[in-house]
Amino acid sequence: QVQLVESGGGLVQPGGSLRLSCAASGSIFGFNTMGWYRQVPGKLRELVASITSSGSTSYADSCKGRFTISRDNAKNTVYLQMNSLKPEDTAIYYCFYRRWTQTYWGQGTQVTVSS
Repeated sequence: QVQLVESGGGLVQPGGSLRLSCAASGSIFGFNTMGWYRQVPGKLRELVASITSSGSTSYADSCKGRFTISRDNAKNTVYLQMNSLKPEDTAIYYCFYRRWTQTYWGQGTQVTVSS
C-alpha cells in the first residue's frame, strides 16, 4: 500500500552534517506521521524525529537544536537535516510512515559519525 525509499546516509566526521530523505509512494492520503527511528545493535529503538501531515514536529531530546525535519508534500518526501553530528548519532536510521494503526518502514540507512 505504501512504499518508502530512504537515502542520504553515510560516513561523516564529528561536527559534520548529513541530510536524509524518505520518499513515499502508493496510497498516500489522510492524516499521517512520517519520520525516523534509529537503532544500534543491542539497544532499544529510538524515535529521532517525526512530522505530521499538519506540520507538527517532534524530536528526541538528544537531537533538539541539531536536527530539523521537514516535508515536501508535492513529492511525498520527508527530509531530516542533521547538523553538528556526534559519534553517538551513529546508528541505522529507519524511515516510517504511519496512518492510524498502520505503519510502513523504509529499508534503513547507515549513519556513521567517526573521525
